[in-house]
Amino acid sequence: MALEEIAGLKFSNGSDLFKGDRLLADDCLQASFNLQIPRFCDPVQFLKQYSEDGDSNVKIQFDHGTTTLAFKFQQGVIIAVDSRATAGQWIASQTVKKVIEINRFLLGTMAGGAADCSFWERLLAKQCRLYELRNKERISVAAASKLLANMVYGYKGMGLSMGTMICGWDKRGPGLYYVDSDGTRLANYTFSVGSGSTYAYGVLDSGYRWDLSVDEAVALGRRAIYHATHRDAYSGGVVNIYHMKETGWVKVSQDDVFDLHYKYLRKE
Repeated sequence: MALEEIAGLKFSNGSDLFKGDRLLADDCLQASFNLQIPRFCDPVQFLKQYSEDGDSNVKIQFDHGTTTLAFKFQQGVIIAVDSRATAGQWIASQTVKKVIEINRFLLGTMAGGAADCSFWERLLAKQCRLYELRNKERISVAAASKLLANMVYGYKGMGLSMGTMICGWDKRGPGLYYVDSDGTRLANYTFSVGSGSTYAYGVLDSGYRWDLSVDEAVALGRRAIYHATHRDAYSGGVVNIYHMKETGWVKVSQDDVFDLHYKYLRKE
């Protein structure tokens, strides 16, 4: 039956699901919850025809922008993001939640395609929970980021759009990794991802120190995102700030960039 093939289901009694009243035992129902590779000889070549260089009139390239940043300091990790979602030159939303809460000690950021980031980081959350159940301990930040990189690498060149930072706290202290849809995985003290990242880096580079206090670190992250939203048309909305501590993450603040503009203007 076509539905069985599409849904990935297999029934031991054949394809006729409507003859008689029968209960399906667990071993008679096998469902796959993994994202399957498309049934083409070469999925990468198949998708190229829908890109800007392809022959098809249908194009799946889309413009998107955001500003997200994270940096480690002596008291944890600060994560700061904007909340604007764009589709080309159209502002689709001003209230997107770009920090994905994987668990109490892991956070992920969203840059690129919202659907890709949301799907893969939620799948990562499931894998992290399974790791805890099997091993009776929390997964490390390094292992979680490696899991995500390995998962998306299998779909390299197939049109995924994701640039995320995995932030957390484990036995080794605060951790920060960058992972993208090509399977790239990098570790560093500061990262900024998105169309406004160049502006955010300018503020970060001028004010970052390892020995920042919590208030100074929060203020630095907030100002960096604000300046990015001021110069980058694809970033805006509100600035959300999270602080990853030894006891887990806390949401510090949410500030409208319009209010921040006049707040900083008065100070100057």
